[in-house]
Amino acid sequence: MLKKRGAGAIISGFIFIYPRENDMAVPITQALTVAKYAISNTLKGKKRYPLVMMLEPLFQCNLACSGCGKIQYPREILSRRMPKEKAWAALEECGAPVVSIAGGEPLLHPEMPQMIEGFIERGKFVYMCTNAQVLLGKIDLYKPSKYLSLSIHLDGTREMHDKSVNKEGAYDIAVKGIKEAVKRGFRVTTNTTIFNDADPDEVRRFFDEAMSLGVEGMMISPGFPYNKAPSQNIFLERNKTVELFKKILSNPKKEWVFNHSPGFLAFLKGEQEYECTPWGNPTYSIFGWQKPCYLINDGYCETFAELMDCIDSYGLGHNGTRPECKDCMLHSGYEASAVRDIFGTFGGLARAAKHMRNFRKRS
Repeated sequence: MLKKRGAGAIISGFIFIYPRENDMAVPITQALTVAKYAISNTLKGKKRYPLVMMLEPLFQCNLACSGCGKIQYPREILSRRMPKEKAWAALEECGAPVVSIAGGEPLLHPEMPQMIEGFIERGKFVYMCTNAQVLLGKIDLYKPSKYLSLSIHLDGTREMHDKSVNKEGAYDIAVKGIKEAVKRGFRVTTNTTIFNDADPDEVRRFFDEAMSLGVEGMMISPGFPYNKAPSQNIFLERNKTVELFKKILSNPKKEWVFNHSPGFLAFLKGEQEYECTPWGNPTYSIFGWQKPCYLINDGYCETFAELMDCIDSYGLGHNGTRPECKDCMLHSGYEASAVRDIFGTFGGLARAAKHMRNFRKRS
């Protein structure tokens, strides 16, 4: 199904102005909203502002993925659910224009339809990250909206995905959910984590498969080595990440649409360097504001202001002091850096345009 396209692209709220209309992965309303927000903060001289609030209203999931560090909590924690009112208050507190709902599996939350409606009523754009295993049974509870995107977890082709999530048939179930959601007019994207055993040619075949389903765009990211993840031998070192993504993203097909800024794609291939900006994706969970970032848990703050006051003291990023950051190249820390470069530095927009031209001219 064809959708109206504009002149930018966003994943979880990140924006870039593309030179070609068919590179657009979001409604123009979303692109303009996030652009206005980012430029406004830059003009006000704010060095730190959140683009996306990462919301974890529960940790319970119906899959046990090899690379997940969120489902190892005891039963009494997995049974907890964040009230929708707390979720709304957190987003209003931080002011981000976009919320990415993760977990856990959001579709297991009994108040999720009402929670999303509340975000939409507040003019916020929502990405609900789901493995889609129960989507067909829940989809009637949701309404298509330009403010809502269903971000479907697919870790590659059928063989790749089922191996990653440790469930045979999970890929086919997710694909059925995607097809039904697209048919009903929902915005749908895919969310893929790449591990060290990925075959570049198979990943590229997956890109063809995903786009053929009618999704708006694809998000890709190297896996982060959560210390609680069941499998610790599947994660990438930074130099191997660059080597792998060069092979995956070389000579991209014109049909492929990625929900990333061109700067972040260049970063994955080692063509651009950024410092981590963890404040771009602050995380609010059933425990509070997680410090210092979405990927590292050093405890929690009661308020968003408290998190912002302490976040610089952690020494995050490749040039920092935290060993966990050594190999991290995830969008949660570095996509925001690319956006900051576009709106907060001289020449940032020109660099982004150059990266986009370099990316597309090989197709």
